[in-house]
Amino acid sequence: MNFDFSDDQKFLKDEARKFLAANCGTERVRKTLDDDGRAYDEALWKSVAEQGWLGAAIPEEFGGLGLGHLELCVIAEELGRVVAPIPFASTVYFLAEAILLAGNDEQKAYLLPKIAGGEIIGAIATSEGPGVVTAASLKATVTDGKLTGVKVPVTDGDIANVALVLAKENGKPGLFLVDLTDASVTRESLKTLDPTRDAARLTFKDAPARRVGNAGEGVELVEQIFDRAAVLLSFEQCGGADRCLEMAKEYALERYAFGRVIASYQAIKHKLADMYVKNELARSNAYYGAWALNTNAPELPVAASAARIAASEAFWFGSKENIQTHGGIGFTWEMDCHLYYRRSRQLSLVAGAPRVWKERLVSHLERRNAAA
Repeated sequence: MNFDFSDDQKFLKDEARKFLAANCGTERVRKTLDDDGRAYDEALWKSVAEQGWLGAAIPEEFGGLGLGHLELCVIAEELGRVVAPIPFASTVYFLAEAILLAGNDEQKAYLLPKIAGGEIIGAIATSEGPGVVTAASLKATVTDGKLTGVKVPVTDGDIANVALVLAKENGKPGLFLVDLTDASVTRESLKTLDPTRDAARLTFKDAPARRVGNAGEGVELVEQIFDRAAVLLSFEQCGGADRCLEMAKEYALERYAFGRVIASYQAIKHKLADMYVKNELARSNAYYGAWALNTNAPELPVAASAARIAASEAFWFGSKENIQTHGGIGFTWEMDCHLYYRRSRQLSLVAGAPRVWKERLVSHLERRNAAA
């Protein structure tokens, strides 16, 4: 069994790193962070679309590259390393994957080419406030093709053109496509810890809605989409965690205290070693998830949950210890450490917090053992 990417995939990874090094340095991330009226880097978004990354896993017949999910995982990791300020995850991991999974021929033919070309920014709107949304707690409703309700928070909801919205139709949950540029949709920007990733409160009042998938299967479909997205998000988190380790190591090797580089002190060695162990654990789980996603294996729910949990922990721990390794200067605005800490917290909450994924993992394992 091959536990590594192919030579072609490694080449794609190297080229993606070179491109992002030249086009997405931390100064560009800071421009988005500093500008209150700038929700994402539009120039970078256009460049990424020109590279074909938005359509990496989209079939060629729909305007994509037709490569596959492994290539998308490679790209996701590199985007995570540079904390790219673009709505890549919302558009590709959620919207595109949902349409590929459950969209009808018309939806695929209309949306997928526009996603691949960067013409559409997507968002997924399931949350209605604190707590996990269930079929029983869902309040948004669809009647005669019109959606009414409130979703909050919605990542990239302020800049998205199209949203996937979980709502009840005839008392049963379904997943619906809604045009966010319609006058029936009201958006309210929300302040978050990571302003380089937009968030909004969306209010729908008789907004035209088109169902994705079968009626009454909204919750099940969202879980499948989240499993796919969890694997891709875990690669973003692995990329960010690896960069945090690199930053901490580089600083520890150049910073002197009491006549010695601080990397020679046992406390710093232990920090770096703990970061490395968590990163490797996250990577092994992410690779397992990538295999399950690429082969559509029945183990995907378990693999996705494990990848999500391990990667969230590794990125959060790495971003925190990176700040500590830098010492008193680590938490200042001038250093880049806070960019990674912000993104680690933001990514850990997309598609559910680690606590939710731990519960999902246990539930999947219990069901699998009961069926054995």
